Amino acid sequence: MGWRYGLPAISRTETTHLQLIKFALKYSTMKKFIILISSVALTFSVYAQGNSEISESPALEPVKVVKEFLNAYREGNHEKVNSLFHPDVVWIQPGDNRISGVKKSRTELNQMGGKMVEISAQTIRLTDVKIFSATGNTVVCILHWKAVQPTGNILDIDNIDEYTVENGKIIMAKIFSEDIAKENRFWGK
Repeated sequence: MGWRYGLPAISRTETTHLQLIKFALKYSTMKKFIILISSVALTFSVYAQGNSEISESPALEPVKVVKEFLNAYREGNHEKVNSLFHPDVVWIQPGDNRISGVKKSRTELNQMGGKMVEISAQTIRLTDVKIFSATGNTVVCILHWKAVQPTGNILDIDNIDEYTVENGKIIMAKIFSEDIAKENRFWGK
């Protein structure tokens, strides 16, 4: 990768939103700029579809599903959360800790969620959500998580989540942590 203007140059092949997100995380001073550019691109794509109503756009159905899921999670509506996952959902949780790894079903995902609640002493909270990119059936957002263990260990972190939606169900989620070492310390071995 070459350098241009004091920053690494991005090749023409590195233009997907996910690659921009990885770049933003690696070079966090650019993070807000990348979020802004992705938001503008999403807004432009909506208006480029003939300035139609957002709620009527089939291209934004995945965004609706992801927003429903995140809102239901924040409200503690476990039944709604589960209804938005395909039974064979694949969830890729990064790290080397007690919750990391690939989950291959709604059951395994619920077990991970229960473990998160247990390890965090029921303090895990999704405190902020920013959906900033949707391409096809993929939605990318930044989630801010907070939790405190009785020992005083604190989790206060952003994650970038990439959700894939088909037929109104989340079929895959890939999670990218802002600071995987911090998450490994919090969730433990």
